[in-house]
Amino acid sequence: MSRYLQCGKYRLDLSVPHVMGILNATPDSFSDGGQYNTLDASLSRAEAMLEAGASILDVGGESTRPGAQSVTPQQELDRVAPLVEALVTRFDCIVSVDTSTPQVMTETAVLGAGLLNDVRSLQREGALQAAAQTGLPVCLMHMRGEPQTMQNAPHYADVAVEVAQFLQHRIDACVAAGIGRKQILLDPGFGFAKNLKHNFELFQRMPELHALGLPLLVGVSRKSMIGQVLDKPVDERLYGSLALAVMALERGAKIIRVHDVVQTMDALKLFQAVQAGWREH
Repeated sequence: MSRYLQCGKYRLDLSVPHVMGILNATPDSFSDGGQYNTLDASLSRAEAMLEAGASILDVGGESTRPGAQSVTPQQELDRVAPLVEALVTRFDCIVSVDTSTPQVMTETAVLGAGLLNDVRSLQREGALQAAAQTGLPVCLMHMRGEPQTMQNAPHYADVAVEVAQFLQHRIDACVAAGIGRKQILLDPGFGFAKNLKHNFELFQRMPELHALGLPLLVGVSRKSMIGQVLDKPVDERLYGSLALAVMALERGAKIIRVHDVVQTMDALKLFQAVQAGWREH
């Protein structure tokens, strides 16, 4: 596994774990829909996440929550492009774009985006070619179907094996399209086409995915797998999110995608202190 991920002009050191802050430019995101969909509000939110220690900001213009409505490429671009441009201009940070749309990939890359994060693993028509054209690293996530239908009775004979097989297939497709292995991240896709049992079995067996030889990005922040166990609404899932974040780090995740950067950074620092064996200097 490569130690570094080249994200445009930035080099991300994967020998240490990182926090990716979620910045939704959507009116219907499951957790914070509409809360940051003005440019000023988004920039203020971004500044706070970077000050708290986020290494990457992940900008999305299409909600992928279960049952989410689709948007046109132009609608998505209109939401995302001005924000990416403003972030790149104002802040010294890696901006990731959470998109499956080829046009959004190429146009935000020109604006200075450093990473493409695709829940559909570059399966939309033209997406592989667009991603390869940008030269940017990509994050491939496991999902079956589309957000509108993905939770309709998902079934697996062996969830960890099937997720690994899917991701290997997409890695091969990327390499064939000209995207180097060193430029690929993998996301198990918690909450996407998986029921509660699938999610927790996959989480338990996450170390098996290291056999693919690529860094893992994990996003479980505020998700329904937490709410179902704790019987808590979205805005009361912080402690559950932190627990799973630390367990993901223990299982080898390199990037944790979260809403609550301040609190997750505290958890990450304690994880690192334990890993290193804390010594006063």
